[in-house]
Amino acid sequence: MFGISKQAYYKRQKTFEEKQKLNQKVIEIVENARKKQRKMGTRKLMDKIKTEISENKIKIGRDALFTLLRNHGMLIKKNKCYHITTDSKHFYYTSPNLLKETELKHAEQAVVCDITYIKTDEGHAYLSLVTDPYSKKIMGYALEDNMKVEMVKKALKMAHKNRQFNTENIIHHSDRGLQYCCPDYTDFARKLGYKMSTTQKYDPYENAVAERINGILKYEFGFINVLPDLKTAQKMIKEAVEIYNNERLHWSLNLKTPQQAHNEFNTQIYKTYRKKSA
Repeated sequence: MFGISKQAYYKRQKTFEEKQKLNQKVIEIVENARKKQRKMGTRKLMDKIKTEISENKIKIGRDALFTLLRNHGMLIKKNKCYHITTDSKHFYYTSPNLLKETELKHAEQAVVCDITYIKTDEGHAYLSLVTDPYSKKIMGYALEDNMKVEMVKKALKMAHKNRQFNTENIIHHSDRGLQYCCPDYTDFARKLGYKMSTTQKYDPYENAVAERINGILKYEFGFINVLPDLKTAQKMIKEAVEIYNNERLHWSLNLKTPQQAHNEFNTQIYKTYRKKSA
């Protein structure tokens, strides 16, 4: 009646069922890979799971993986949310932007610093991050229920302690926020051997790496959500930084982790997030 034999019909049915089983296996592999990094995009997933896919003798390309995840509602959606954490209306001296004209050639040549907010049921908490822009490794952090100078000093102290190399005159780059420009903090940073550098405009691209890391932690590690309390948030950020540094792959690092790029010191070709001029 349909122009095909009974054998061909059952063969086609068997092929369809086998494909469904393989697709379900791929979904299970993806779900397992996303247990720690829930917002991992499809391109990075493809690189992370390719060995397990091969071991299960599954043939699937990037486009097919996109289609499969789209059909199961598993593609990652991008969100945008803004909250001001920078108070630049003060009379303290701001340093020149040393990072703008500096070519980054190795790890621990510079650090970039920023503050972002975390929502909790108890109110806003604030996260101070110190990141190596060359390796994208988070060197230090502090999460408190206020934006006092002690918080950013705590993050820098951790970053300084976590150094792996004996580099000198490390550039300390930040926005013009009050916490980073007041003498209490600048004197503290200079005594540790840092050269102060600040953004000159209200342009997020002047501190692009720091802004990018903020976004990764929020949208990929769940800090965009409202957390129960400060203590829970502090436990979560400790775990997130560990996963970010040692497991999260970066396109700008040729699909290496920040820790891998940091360990190699100077073999990575630095790729900036800075906006290209027209």
